[in-house]
Amino acid sequence: MPYSADMGTHPDILELRARYEAAGANPAAQLTDGLTLLSGLYLALSPWVVGFQNRPIAVNNLVTGLAIAVLALCYSSAFGRTHGISWIAPVLGLWTIIAPWVIRGGTNTAGTIANNVVTGAILLALGLTTVRFSMIGRGRPAGFHAPPEH
Repeated sequence: MPYSADMGTHPDILELRARYEAAGANPAAQLTDGLTLLSGLYLALSPWVVGFQNRPIAVNNLVTGLAIAVLALCYSSAFGRTHGISWIAPVLGLWTIIAPWVIRGGTNTAGTIANNVVTGAILLALGLTTVRFSMIGRGRPAGFHAPPEH
C-alpha cells in the first residue's frame, strides 16, 4: 500500500475522532466549555461592567474575550476537530493576567488590574482543564508509546 501523508486516509481516523468526541461529550468537559464561554463573554464586557479608564486594555479585553468565547463554542460543538488548538485558551488566560502591565497607553486602576488577574486566572484554569480533556481523548498519557507488536 503506498504511503499517504493525508490523515484523512488513516485507517484509525474514525476511532480517533470518536475518542475525541467522547471526551468532549463528558459532562465535566461540557461544564468547562460553558464556564469558558461565560468567562470569555464576561471578559469582553468587563470594560463596561468595571468601568475601565484605559482604552487599550478595554479593546484588548473585548477582542480577547470574544476570541475565548468563539473557542469555547468550537470546543463544545466540534471537540474532535478542535482539540489540537486547546492550548490557545490557557495562553489567552495568561495573556489576560499580564495585559495590564504589558499594554501601554492608559492608566490602569486597581479595578482594572484585579478584574484582569482574577478573570485571567479563571480562564487559565479552565483552559488547562480543556487541554487535559484533549489528552484524555488520546486514550493514553502524553509521551506513552505502546511496545511494538510482534
